[in-house]
Amino acid sequence: MPLWVQSRCGLERRSLAALAVVLVVAAGVAGAFFWAGRPQQVRAPEVVGAARPLPPADVSPAEPGFPSPAASAPPVVVVDVGGKVLRPGVLTLPAGSRVADALRAAGGVRPGADVTGLNRARVLLDGEQVVVGLPGMAGTAGMPGAGGTGVGAAGPAQPLSLNAATAEQLDTLPGVGPVLARHIVEHRIEHGGFRSVAELREVDGIGERRFADLEPLVRP
Repeated sequence: MPLWVQSRCGLERRSLAALAVVLVVAAGVAGAFFWAGRPQQVRAPEVVGAARPLPPADVSPAEPGFPSPAASAPPVVVVDVGGKVLRPGVLTLPAGSRVADALRAAGGVRPGADVTGLNRARVLLDGEQVVVGLPGMAGTAGMPGAGGTGVGAAGPAQPLSLNAATAEQLDTLPGVGPVLARHIVEHRIEHGGFRSVAELREVDGIGERRFADLEPLVRP
């Protein structure tokens, strides 16, 4: 530096060199700071996958393409198990369950109960009653003519209860097949049971002639 500058500032050569280094470092730091804050391009993220659109508010969930809430629930049957079982009561079982499943759910048959005439492989119907070991009730064990509700080729040993008989037992009545037996059970469930034998005329498929054949063989 010129001598007049050095004399006016009163700085030695070593001090001026140190000051110059500090200024250079400060300038470098400032430049790096402004360089880091410059605007940069930002890339938008790539779309990985498209989500399934939600149904609009005015679209019913049951419309095609959207599962119905009821469809997710498995079908069930509700049956009343009574008689000589350990835990009688109303049970809810999966659809397609059999009488043996209902007996297991009720804790099993009590020791000594006769289940000879009970078809444990039969598929249960919704709303039916399974009663074990009590004479005169549906599902009671007993051979035809033995005083129970067993049904033989000539008809029941005693009048069959329309409110307690299973579709399988109704099927054995003269002139009643599987379809008509199911109609009788469905009518019983829909109307809360039969209050009289005369209400059998209201079942679809039973005319006057068939009713006359069935009247002495059944009871409410």
